[in-house]
Amino acid sequence: MSSPRNPLFIVLAFFSIYFIWGSTYLLNKVAVTELPPFMLASIRFMTAGILIFILAKILGKSLKITRKQFLNTMIAGFLFLAFGNGISVWALKFIDTGIAALVISAQPLVVLVLLYLLDGKKILPMSMVGVALGISGIYLLVSQNEIVSNENFYLGITMIFACLISWSFGSLFVGRSNLPTNHFVNTAYQMFTAGIMLGIASLLFNEEWSSPDIWSGRTQLSMILLVIFGSIVAFTSFNYLLKVVSPEKVATSTYVNPVIAMLLGWYFLNEQITTQSILAASILLTGVFFINTKKKLVIFSRFTSKLPLKNRKI
Repeated sequence: MSSPRNPLFIVLAFFSIYFIWGSTYLLNKVAVTELPPFMLASIRFMTAGILIFILAKILGKSLKITRKQFLNTMIAGFLFLAFGNGISVWALKFIDTGIAALVISAQPLVVLVLLYLLDGKKILPMSMVGVALGISGIYLLVSQNEIVSNENFYLGITMIFACLISWSFGSLFVGRSNLPTNHFVNTAYQMFTAGIMLGIASLLFNEEWSSPDIWSGRTQLSMILLVIFGSIVAFTSFNYLLKVVSPEKVATSTYVNPVIAMLLGWYFLNEQITTQSILAASILLTGVFFINTKKKLVIFSRFTSKLPLKNRKI
């Protein structure tokens, strides 16, 4: 059963993954300065998962899924959240929020390469131009001496790059896997199982757990916003989009997120934004335009829709 392509839902979902997710870098950065990373992520996702389960029941949705669907939600939860998000939160201890978000913006390139390797899909020149602009923007940002000179910078970048690969593969996995058809139920199982996995990782790393009532006010607020908006709203939107639009188009959110993250990091955390950083962000947004434009060529779309899957270009 395919998901309905409601234009309004699609617009709102893209707003969520573009702007709400862009703010989660700031929220995670605030929280991780006080809390251990795996504990932080575990509490966030287990809480969000439980709340979504409750919401699904209130809406009259069945929580019953098949064994195969449960296994697939666990795999997706690991790729997106347990590894993809858990490690990125850890990396924020070493790098600025804007830098982390900008490195993740290489996801469209990884998605295109994976589609080529796994499905044999050829890549359109328009797509390559967009990806090249994105990579150029990354280079402009990380080539700044004042950023690279920070302690443990390369460790943080390496961790973020590992998350990028995990998230990209997860995007393709979800798009072609047997998962619960209801997006709330799907999200709930992914988050709850990922929260358990992160909790186990936290114990293995001997992280010290603490009660929310002793956290600072800004950490408490950050966690509430992460649970409600970053997890429930944005991640449900993400799962919805993966079923109704192409994975490479969903991946364009990683071009917008860095701009939001950089601005919020500058305003709230006094993170540095240089002229070169602004130029890099501009180039990334241009890359979004090139990647999206190819889908609006009506004649091309009608032609490729009649081709076998292996011959379609992306």
